[in-house]
Amino acid sequence: MKIVIVGCGRVGSTLADNLDADGHDVIIFDIRTSAFDRLPATFKGTAIRGDGTDVEVLRRAGAEQSDIFLALTEGDNRNVMAAQVATESLGVSQVVAKINDPVRAAAYAELGVVTLCRTNLMVDTVATYLKLPMSTGPGIDTPEIESSRHPHPIAGGLTVAPANEPQITNPRVIPDKEVDAPHGRHISFRRRPG
Repeated sequence: MKIVIVGCGRVGSTLADNLDADGHDVIIFDIRTSAFDRLPATFKGTAIRGDGTDVEVLRRAGAEQSDIFLALTEGDNRNVMAAQVATESLGVSQVVAKINDPVRAAAYAELGVVTLCRTNLMVDTVATYLKLPMSTGPGIDTPEIESSRHPHPIAGGLTVAPANEPQITNPRVIPDKEVDAPHGRHISFRRRPG
């Protein structure tokens, strides 16, 4: 498979190395050349210094034909923008954005972005290890098809639609939609001009 990763931090570089070792065609982006120092000398994929939110940079690198697009930088906004570009402009069918803030992860999922919230994953892992009956949000949050989702006992409370419900294969971000998030936060997600 052809896999694009935006962000060559600890998570991005580790995934890139593992996916490359498994024989996948990996392209990894970062805005800092020094980030690629995390990749081992055995990495056979492509490392590109460039902005993973810039559709032209992504197209020139061949991201348009990718099977999977992972936005894994340290910036929630950058990740959600890269995910939107991959979904709307490049037509990538499997797109995931790492979002650190659980409230924002849930809000972006409502807007149509598949989000990975490492905060929820870590809290759930600690609670499981300590055998504490703690309830956290999902580690991976997918856009809601309807409000009757059922919790699944894997991956930190990942919610999965039952088999008889339609599955999302190409989530879309609705431009200019606003979501009221808990704790008085207000998130607005708009399409970039041009």
